[in-house]
Amino acid sequence: MSSIEQARADYEKNGVCILRGAFDPFWLALIEEAVDEALENPGPHAERYGPKGAELFFGDLDMWTRSPGFKKFVLSSPAAELAGQIMGASAVTFLYDQLLVKEPGSQERTPWHQDQPYWAVSGRQVCSIWLPVDEAPKEVALEFVAGSHKWGQAFNPAHFADGSPYEGTGLPELPDIEAARDEYEILGWDVEPGDCLIFQAMIVHGAPGNARAGRRRVLSTRWLGDDARYREPQGEVAIPTTKPDLKDGEPFSGPLYPTVWRANAA
Repeated sequence: MSSIEQARADYEKNGVCILRGAFDPFWLALIEEAVDEALENPGPHAERYGPKGAELFFGDLDMWTRSPGFKKFVLSSPAAELAGQIMGASAVTFLYDQLLVKEPGSQERTPWHQDQPYWAVSGRQVCSIWLPVDEAPKEVALEFVAGSHKWGQAFNPAHFADGSPYEGTGLPELPDIEAARDEYEILGWDVEPGDCLIFQAMIVHGAPGNARAGRRRVLSTRWLGDDARYREPQGEVAIPTTKPDLKDGEPFSGPLYPTVWRANAA
């Protein structure tokens, strides 16, 4: 079984897979340069988390709309093809990018959550590619509840900044995973620069803080396959950051949502 075949089998079973050495030094250097630019010039959706005066966890969105480096990665890197191969999609459309930087000493945990309830997106062929440009040992990398993408239940999102629940969604609260870790199969890996994690958008996941010495800079890109559609949101929603010119049930399209890869053109 090839590495892609094994990764796809892991993705189907567990909701997440790891691909070693999927991105070469060219792409890592490009991302590093773009990350430095994003930290110096935060976008309108940038946030810093942590106690006042010690905000050591930085996040930003939609960098590709203003950064040539991130745009080149989205449109030309192996990411879209990898997403398509793992999801089994015939075409892959880009949704958005997200930068997550945890500085040394950051105590801010990325809370347990599912991604898709934050988004106005329906469908099963929806995934993220989590790509660190620094070493991310297991103790600071993402963790996943194996198989939770098959639970068949969406849970209410919460704001990362203060933990407050999203309003008006009608969704139940996520169980307290951290308080009952022994009741779940929790997966995690030591992740090196160039490795990536690909995970289905309904899997429950989170990440510890970064108490060790060393930065943890991560680019997450989000990808849509054949059955993904715009879903008119009920209540609060984070993504898209602006209401798109789409009707409920339409596929994502247009300049903000380019189709980057097609199987028959590979």
